[in-house]
Amino acid sequence: MKRALLVLAVMALLLPSCKKENKEEQTALAPLKVGAMSSLDYLPYVIAEKMGYTDSLGLDLEIVKFFSANDRDAAFRSGQLDGTVIDYTGAAIQQAAGLPLAIVVKHDGYFELMAQPTMESVADLKGKQVSVSRNTVIEYATDKMLEAGGLAEADVEKPEINKIPLRMEMMVSKQIDASVFPDPFITISKAQGFVALSSTRDLGISVTGTMFTEKALTEKGESIRALLKAYNLGVDYLNSHDRQEWVEVLINDAGVPAELADKVVLPTYTHATLPSEKDLSETLQWLQAKQLVPAEYDIKGLVSSEYLPE
Repeated sequence: MKRALLVLAVMALLLPSCKKENKEEQTALAPLKVGAMSSLDYLPYVIAEKMGYTDSLGLDLEIVKFFSANDRDAAFRSGQLDGTVIDYTGAAIQQAAGLPLAIVVKHDGYFELMAQPTMESVADLKGKQVSVSRNTVIEYATDKMLEAGGLAEADVEKPEINKIPLRMEMMVSKQIDASVFPDPFITISKAQGFVALSSTRDLGISVTGTMFTEKALTEKGESIRALLKAYNLGVDYLNSHDRQEWVEVLINDAGVPAELADKVVLPTYTHATLPSEKDLSETLQWLQAKQLVPAEYDIKGLVSSEYLPE
């Protein structure tokens, strides 16, 4: 009897520990792998990781850097990534082609229409060469800025040059007159004397966000929720700390040359939210006009709000 009571006592002591371990196993977050190209869009993720916010939330986050949009998209389509930072046009084209996905947050990065120093307004681009990456956010932003400046697409020549560094080189050699760039290329081009004629900020539009595969949304939903909580903490840090405290992130992660790191104009970073209906609607109109998505495609299905922090 004494032996039986002793066994029961030991079991009673062990059970809470076992329950605790089981609970920890049940609540452990699945790791996330998110792709990104050098930009100001994903800085809140990087800050969240470097400041330990992701660790404090129990999230194992891996940010995979890409230098080619094609390589990034291929990795996403093949399942090597759970999610990626992308523009609305690219996400919609992939979804319309049958890839199950959803955008869970919009970003605050911007694009500017950079031109030769002799240009003073968008109207000066009539008859000029404005290079684009065809059927991408670069062409979408170009068309929107031309329209806002009173020019039709047919008023300019649009040679296709997909790689941003090559477009920059051709600007320097005066083979093209203008092109749309994100940062850090905006800052680099301004340092070389080029001028900004318009920007997505001037137009009041957002064009980028983070999307996840349906598989990740289904199987790693709690991890994605934790990521967006960490994103908000990263935003708070960026908005409340002097740039010099995190300037290495601009240099090492956003690709800004060290000598220009203090000249980059940062976006006004905001807490996680979804793309606006207006931005989605205008994106859809452009995509359908280009016949890049079917007429019946519903772009409202591109976003999901259930992962936003409360």
